[in-house]
Amino acid sequence: MKEAEQGKWDADHYDTQMHFVSKLGRGVVELLGPVQGESVLDLGCGTGSLAGQMALLGAEVTGVDFSETMIEQARLKYPELLFEVGDARTYRSGRKFDAVFSNAALHWVPQADEAARTVAEALRPGGRFAAEFGGFGNVARIERAIHEAVREEGIDPEPRNPWYYPTIGEYTGVLERAGLDVRFAERFDRPTELPGGEEAIRHWLHAFAGSFLAGTDAAARERITQSVEERLRPELFRDGTWTGDYCRIRVLAWKPQG
Repeated sequence: MKEAEQGKWDADHYDTQMHFVSKLGRGVVELLGPVQGESVLDLGCGTGSLAGQMALLGAEVTGVDFSETMIEQARLKYPELLFEVGDARTYRSGRKFDAVFSNAALHWVPQADEAARTVAEALRPGGRFAAEFGGFGNVARIERAIHEAVREEGIDPEPRNPWYYPTIGEYTGVLERAGLDVRFAERFDRPTELPGGEEAIRHWLHAFAGSFLAGTDAAARERITQSVEERLRPELFRDGTWTGDYCRIRVLAWKPQG
């Protein structure tokens, strides 16, 4: 969602190398349970794969993402659906939706209260919100390795860190402050096999860690990448496969009737 801080998203790379993100988001679609004729706002829709799945179930889906490149790709893939460039913190359409859906997007929005207000404003009374995103401890080993490698280049990683990984208590409080009634919330570990074999961590860094590398030359980027690989290999690489130390939060909330 935060393209200005992440660096410009590579939508083709996201679809070809990070396709597991949408695959693992199918459980959130099941949690939402969209039905024929319902209007759904997909907040942080990426290249539209899950919006397309919800449309196949009969929902009338509008996809919104901060990244223009992601929206361009979504429009090419699903020309029959409506996709808009928008910021989760400020998006207002004037429409009311039966449901808001979000997968793997809200951990890019540290201004969580603003995003929750966007959700609440978008929902009709009685509408529901289903989401999954990184929770406290998500990719902690990868994040630590990135910070250490970046510091080796004389760069302070803290201002470059784009991620927001709240505790479950913190995030349910965010939703309640926005006036939403939390019905279900869980935090769970989900070790995730990363596609790409030996190159998987490189693909992951290219897709998600661009802000840490912004402004560096090719040689520095290669040194940082190699340092991250070396630090993580003993923990996260087994039998030719890299596994990300993912930890997720999944929530379901309603907007009260009145």
